[in-house]
Amino acid sequence: MENPTDDYKIQSFDLDTQMLLKTALKVLFLSDPSSVNLVKVSNVIVDQSLKDQVFSKEAGRICYTIVQAEAKQNNGSVFRRNMLNRLQQEFKNREEMRGRSLQEWVCYVTFICNVFDYLKVNSLGVNNMPMVALVHPVYDCLIRLAKPDALMNEEEVRKNVDCLVLQLHRIGEQLEKVNSPRMDELFFLLRDGFLLQEGLSSMARLLLLEILEFRAGGWLLSGTAHKYYYSEIAD
Repeated sequence: MENPTDDYKIQSFDLDTQMLLKTALKVLFLSDPSSVNLVKVSNVIVDQSLKDQVFSKEAGRICYTIVQAEAKQNNGSVFRRNMLNRLQQEFKNREEMRGRSLQEWVCYVTFICNVFDYLKVNSLGVNNMPMVALVHPVYDCLIRLAKPDALMNEEEVRKNVDCLVLQLHRIGEQLEKVNSPRMDELFFLLRDGFLLQEGLSSMARLLLLEILEFRAGGWLLSGTAHKYYYSEIAD
């Protein structure tokens, strides 16, 4: 965790939490992982991710670092197991979370997608497979962002669409490889939102059109399309 960006992420915590994470990372790499309360560490990361949207975009990398260090020490998977349990608990209460705080909900979606992106498994001789346990929850979260009632309020539309587009740029191709019918389900909603949803801002429509074209192009944009969309967004 020598990268200045990583250090910034830790600095965003209070002093006690900074010390906990820095100590955990040092001990995991240098000595005995059993001396670190990895349940507490995972809970701290989840709790901070639900509050801090900037941190939620980077937390998967921290999780990956800890999981790799734990594996090298042959100390089981305490951190990963508790992290997944917390994600599952929050997922079960997602509608309550969404009703309570749009910011918290978007942070959660960002975080679970980030964890999906970073944490892989080795299965049947294949390395770096996505974690099956996260596939349907990630799809359910993205589909929830695209439902008609999530595209009505102007503030909610912008946050939901921004989150959707960002996550699909990051993990869309991975998700489609493991379950293409659910990606079709999501994109039917996005297409209908673009074509039929009343009251969408021009920016929201532009972002939806861009992600529709992005998938249609095999999760790539031509240079011309990229210049068009991102010059429009910049303007």
